[in-house]
Amino acid sequence: MNFKYTPPETSFAKLSYPGPRIILVTMSRPEKMNCTRGQDVVELTNIFRWIDDEPSLSVAILTGAGDKAFSTGADLQEWLQKASAPGARPGAGPGDAAGAIPLSNRLGKKPVIAAVNGLALGGGCETVVNCDIVVAAETAKFGLVEVKRGLAAYAGALPRLIRTIGLQRASEMALTGEMITAQQGERWGFVNKVVPQDQVISEAMRYANLIAEGSPDSIITTRAGLRQGWETASVVEATAVTSRREWSDLQQGENIQEGLAAFRTRRKPNWKL
Repeated sequence: MNFKYTPPETSFAKLSYPGPRIILVTMSRPEKMNCTRGQDVVELTNIFRWIDDEPSLSVAILTGAGDKAFSTGADLQEWLQKASAPGARPGAGPGDAAGAIPLSNRLGKKPVIAAVNGLALGGGCETVVNCDIVVAAETAKFGLVEVKRGLAAYAGALPRLIRTIGLQRASEMALTGEMITAQQGERWGFVNKVVPQDQVISEAMRYANLIAEGSPDSIITTRAGLRQGWETASVVEATAVTSRREWSDLQQGENIQEGLAAFRTRRKPNWKL
């Protein structure tokens, strides 16, 4: 693909481009259940900032390497080493690197589809909760297991889960630390689709292709409106914020004119990236 901006250096994540305007980000540490070290959080932060800036990309798919885990969250061995090092701030974790924003707390501009191929635990589960669409393998399991490790799910999942599945179900997940199945996640509403494991990426691609057919400007504006509605208590305030920012930009862009002209002439739009 031809990029306007150079992709960042990667080691933990493998980047591929399975379709027009689509990027597949694979967390690749299968021997450690794709758990993340501090340097991995920084790398993922840089990747998703680049995706948001890169005009040739409109949607990302996030998955884990192997068939056992999507991500089991922070590398607890590294966490213990850092927290017990001389002069360390008590409890300092691998996700506390300067400038890093864990995916579980990313706001971002462009949608991310989670293709959950296996276990999504701790920070991995928090990341799933913050994705825009979630496709899960039949064998996938989700768990906020932090209470069993003396930790807490502090990276965004708790308030988001409450808004998605309600206080009582969120409390069941977070306070017991028990894992739930993909099927239960679908019933509760934070999983869109459950499929056989060998179809997780292809189903995520189906969603990604549908999104990538749309206007780049409209995708960003629509997602911003959805996110504001999720993050903000007032519907009126959420709508006003989106109108002032993303909707204003959309109205001034070329793609709104292209979309309306294509509709009038009954042709496929040729979006400006």
